[in-house]
Amino acid sequence: MKIETLLLSQKEVQSLVTMKDVVECVDKTFKGMGDETVVNPTKVNLDLGEVASYPAYEGFMNAMPAYVGWSDTAGIKWAGGFLGARKKQGLPYITSLIMLIDPQLGHFRAVMDGAHITNMRTGAQTAVALKYMYKKGKDLRLGLYGAGMQGHTQTMAIAELFNITHVSVYDISQAAAERYAQDMKKFVKGDIQIAKTPEEASDADVCVCVTQSKDEFFKFEWFTPGKFLFPMGSYQECTDECILKADRIVVDHIGQTLHRGALGKLGIAGTITEKNIYATIGEIAAGKKSAPEKDLRVLCIPIGTGAMDIGVASLAWKRAVEKGVGGKYAFVEY
Repeated sequence: MKIETLLLSQKEVQSLVTMKDVVECVDKTFKGMGDETVVNPTKVNLDLGEVASYPAYEGFMNAMPAYVGWSDTAGIKWAGGFLGARKKQGLPYITSLIMLIDPQLGHFRAVMDGAHITNMRTGAQTAVALKYMYKKGKDLRLGLYGAGMQGHTQTMAIAELFNITHVSVYDISQAAAERYAQDMKKFVKGDIQIAKTPEEASDADVCVCVTQSKDEFFKFEWFTPGKFLFPMGSYQECTDECILKADRIVVDHIGQTLHRGALGKLGIAGTITEKNIYATIGEIAAGKKSAPEKDLRVLCIPIGTGAMDIGVASLAWKRAVEKGVGGKYAFVEY
């Protein structure tokens, strides 16, 4: 018996799923995490010089397995980010592959690029979290830190569910901010302002940080009551005070959020523990926890889970099969 695995390139994946699709997949997956029909172990990190001194390649890779009940698919994403030599060659920060299996037989259904799905679902996580927590209607003012690919997809995803009346974007690269402003005109109904300082961008209902900064630049005095703060970079991005004085902390996955990203430093030190976390996004989406009350400072950290990637990848695989897209390869015969 010949078992064929579907192979999908980045361009093919891009042709198969839209941001609307990704937002819907992420929504269903968050609900699955809340009602426990999604199985998502904590990601395993391989430090290739992101923090460690050896090997000094300025990068990392994560192994992110999951089973997603609504699509009855299991898989793993092997993904990471690299600066150093990769950046010097002008290559994107993220590199990624996703492998899907039949969860009953273990056959490999597909191998596909994961970078596009990573970028899209990261934006969708913010949008879906806001769908269940934001209580000011459909109009939303966005403060954005980081005008790269993640900044683009954050905006695109939020625009699927909300009317963005104003964006204030800050980036250390003026050219990147200007490029973002031009690219996002078709998604933002209101005006787009390029902020001259980080503080200027904080005048918003929702502040999203998607930077590679190792500086804790977002200050507590900017974190006013009623504001949602999403520090989503690999490092902390906001001051300890923002975390310790937040009225509610909401995360996507408690185990891994306490060891990486915005809560990593304080989590490893034991200053922030599971007791400090109000809820997961999944618990709120599934109706197990209520959304935070209005006018609170809400710190929301969807650090990223393999389940989101597997959910979106499963839709790409199904559509590819239906449309005859992609190549096939038999890695093994029985």
